[in-house]
Amino acid sequence: MLRLGRRGLWLGLAAAAAAAMAARLMGWWSPRADFRLFIPEELARYRGRPGDPGLYLALLGRVYDVSSGRRHYEPGAHYSGFAGRDASRAFVTGDYSEGGLVDDVSALSLSEMLTLQSWLSFYEKNYEVMGRVTGRFYGEDGLPTPELTQAEAMITKGLEANKQELKEKQKFPPCNAEWSSTRGSRFWCSQRSGGVSRDWIGVPRKLFKPGAKEPHCVCVRTTGPPSDQTPDKPTHRNRGDLEHPSLEEYTGCPRLAARCSVPP
Repeated sequence: MLRLGRRGLWLGLAAAAAAAMAARLMGWWSPRADFRLFIPEELARYRGRPGDPGLYLALLGRVYDVSSGRRHYEPGAHYSGFAGRDASRAFVTGDYSEGGLVDDVSALSLSEMLTLQSWLSFYEKNYEVMGRVTGRFYGEDGLPTPELTQAEAMITKGLEANKQELKEKQKFPPCNAEWSSTRGSRFWCSQRSGGVSRDWIGVPRKLFKPGAKEPHCVCVRTTGPPSDQTPDKPTHRNRGDLEHPSLEEYTGCPRLAARCSVPP
C-alpha cells in the first residue's frame, strides 16, 4: 500500500471529506422517503430468533435485510454476532467477541477501510437496504454524521492510493524472483512478470521507496522516453526509465540483462 506522510494524509482526507459533503449538499446523499430510521435498541430485535420481526444487520450505519442468507446469520451461525447491530469494525478485524462487535472504525488504516468498502459493496449488491440506524454514522434526522464523513474520506483516500499504486506498478512491474540458501537470489523479467502484461521485458533494478525499509526488485524499461517525461521536455536519451533517481543496479549483474543472480 502507498505510504503517505501524516500531513499529506490529513490534507487529503480533508479534501475528500469536503467533496463528500459537497455531494450531499447537491442531494446525492439525501435520505430516501421510504428509508426507515432504527434506534440501536430497535435494531437489536432483528436477530432472526423465534418471534423476532426479521433478520437485519448494519454496516456503516446502513441496515440490510439478510434473511436470504439466514444460514450465515441466524442464532448459532458463524456470523450470528453481526445480526441486530452495526459491527462494522469486526468485518475487518475478525474479532467476533462482544468487545470486537462494534461500529467504531476510527482506528482502521486505509487498506482496512478498503476492505470495509468491499463488504459494503457486497451487501449493496446482494441484500436489500432497509434503512439506517441512528448513532455513530447517522443522526436522528437520518443525515450522515461527521464520523461517517471521515470514514468515507478514508475510503476515498484509499481508493486514490490504490490507483496510484497500480499506476506505479504499470511503470515498474515487480520482478520474478526465487531464492535458495545455496544459490542465493535470482531475479528475472518477462512480458508478464509482476502480473503486468506489456510489450516490453525490461531489466531488474532495485527500487527504493520513501518510508520502505528495504528496496524491492522491479523491471525497468530500457528504451524510449522516460515514463514521467513532460511535454516541455520532448528530447530524451532513449533509455526508458533507467535514469530514474529511485533505481539502483544490482552489483555484479550485466546492466542490460533481463536476468540477474545475487549470491548468498
